Amino acid sequence: MNAPHTTPALDPTSAPTPALASGPVRFDTKIAVVLREDLEPWQRLNVTAFLVSGLGMTVPEVIGEPYEDADGTPYLPMFRQPVLVFEAAKETLRAAHGRAVSRSLPCAVFTSDLFGTGNDRDNRAAVRAVGAGELDVVGMAVYGPRNAVDKVVKGSRMHP
Repeated sequence: MNAPHTTPALDPTSAPTPALASGPVRFDTKIAVVLREDLEPWQRLNVTAFLVSGLGMTVPEVIGEPYEDADGTPYLPMFRQPVLVFEAAKETLRAAHGRAVSRSLPCAVFTSDLFGTGNDRDNRAAVRAVGAGELDVVGMAVYGPRNAVDKVVKGSRMHP
């Protein structure tokens, strides 16, 4: 068993670290989730969690370093940048999906059929059974250059 380590208390009179002193970090990439506006609150949370789970393994550069608290307890790494969550009407979401696919951006989809399945195998089969243009997309996650993602989510609004 590893012995926990301690971190010295921060001196409140010390100068801030360069990362904190330089202001907010601006990323050249963006992670965005777009949800259909008519989803129930539990569906919004569930769909968002499923959608972003696809990015970490497929686009490893979006994942930061593991976390550790002052007692040495390890925690899993998370995204290195914010995830912006938007909502949109069904047709706006359909258009966003089409733009993401046509630009070949890394994209995850959640279709209405997935609310009726209970496992990964059936989820994949439900998506595979429908052509891209006919998918009833209720949510999507997209990652890529900031400007390209902005064009994909055009017409969507920030989730309240």
